[in-house]
Amino acid sequence: MTSHVIQYVDTIQDRIVKSLAELVEYPAVSPHEGGEGENRKARFLEKLAQELGLSHIQWHNAPDELAPEGFRPNLVIRVPGKTDKRLWIITHMDVVPEGDRSLWQTDPFKAVIKENRIYGRGSNDNGQELIASLYAAAAMKECNILPEYETYLCFVADEELGSEFGIQYLIEQNLFKEDDLIIVPDGGNDRGDFVEVAEKSILWLQFTVGGQQVHASRPDLGLNACRIANAFATELDKAFHDAFPEEDNLFTPPFSTFEPTRRLPNVGNVNTIPGKETFCFDCRILPSVNVDDVLNVVSQVISPIEKEYGGKIKLTVLQRTDSTPPTPLDAPIVHLLTKAIKAVYSFDPEVGGVGGGTCAAYFRKEDIPAVVWAQEADVAHMPNEYCEIEHLINETKVFALLMAGVE
Repeated sequence: MTSHVIQYVDTIQDRIVKSLAELVEYPAVSPHEGGEGENRKARFLEKLAQELGLSHIQWHNAPDELAPEGFRPNLVIRVPGKTDKRLWIITHMDVVPEGDRSLWQTDPFKAVIKENRIYGRGSNDNGQELIASLYAAAAMKECNILPEYETYLCFVADEELGSEFGIQYLIEQNLFKEDDLIIVPDGGNDRGDFVEVAEKSILWLQFTVGGQQVHASRPDLGLNACRIANAFATELDKAFHDAFPEEDNLFTPPFSTFEPTRRLPNVGNVNTIPGKETFCFDCRILPSVNVDDVLNVVSQVISPIEKEYGGKIKLTVLQRTDSTPPTPLDAPIVHLLTKAIKAVYSFDPEVGGVGGGTCAAYFRKEDIPAVVWAQEADVAHMPNEYCEIEHLINETKVFALLMAGVE
């Protein structure tokens, strides 16, 4: 029977592609980054699910005073199964801002289909998997196949900024059980041969360096915050790598990473010495490293830089997510997913860990085994983001097999 649903997915490819293209045109940037949030996209998805014959839909609204409606929506679509064992496929509706539009060859929020790809912000992260899970459930229904498990499609808010209004909110509402089968298809590779069972700790640090702004022709009258920030960032980068050289081959890359990233604008003209400089580090830390030890290194570097250059350096922790125990390699969801992948792709996937940043970590924190998998091009958050149509269809088949229990 499952071969029938796999064949059926191929026949509805055009409908699947059309729905993802339509989804792209609902910008769901967080209101905390100047966007409108996920509400319009959620309403579109509710309507689409109903058109596909999926009628058991619940809204779980997390209060958020910055959202235009006063809440951030989370949609849960229930698909009845043969048993009360529950399978959850969890994807996110929100997307990151488009960034510099001049780097896009098309409008980021007007989907363009060409060369077997769907271009647009969110087409890859995470619309591809969201639409694949939705059509997998629809295909099961259309083929009159009752899923082995009671299946829940969960479309969440706020994944890109820490999941406070998304999966963390749903966990606080006690929606999940310890024996649930959880897959978070929000990370993978182009071949689809990697299943993630562990994540590093995440630490986002922002540093604000204070100096004194003056005309660039009279540096002796001021204090150049840019120079202090450059020296501090260089020393901190070296200190991090010297202090934490550990490796763990479960992860790719196998070491902790400490990357200087965002730098905010300082002055608007060339001939002014900035009196303020703000920049960030994105740290992905192996589970064997205590995050507090990383913060101690920061303190040890700040003091001598302030003494040598003057000025003050303020630290703000933008995000901290400590690593959790990995999902056991013999967990039922690992076994089920690897079987489904092999049935579609004819290979056994590799199982390992990544740099962190998916909803799966919140489940592992609650001792609920969770896995992360997707077949996707590595273009998330980039200009000209796209989804490979072949990947979209393959994922739909894998999700259908998960629901069927893989025969």
